[in-house]
Amino acid sequence: MSAKLNNKYGCIEIDKQVISQVVYRAAMESYGLVGFSQKIKGIVELLKEGNIAKGVKVIELEDNTIEIELFVIMQYGINIATVANNIIERVKYSVENVTGIKVSKIDVNVQGIRVK
Repeated sequence: MSAKLNNKYGCIEIDKQVISQVVYRAAMESYGLVGFSQKIKGIVELLKEGNIAKGVKVIELEDNTIEIELFVIMQYGINIATVANNIIERVKYSVENVTGIKVSKIDVNVQGIRVK
């Protein structure tokens, strides 16, 4: 599936993988974020850059907006709420600027903490 934008010249379709890449790049700029995760049988796995689609869920809504759900691992010793709010702001700004698609909701699910 893909997100669609209609304008006077035609229709633009943006694949969910593209949106996931934009989300990944924007979120990784946030201090305190280690990476994206995937939960397999109760074990949280840190995803490599090639598999980030498993850590980002993009849901298309009927009103031509999208919802984004992130599954992340954060660094130990940081304020989780502050980092999560920073991620939400960056992702919303980047996705709306790059794609032109409105973001109605962003959920950040913290799956784990990494201790260095």
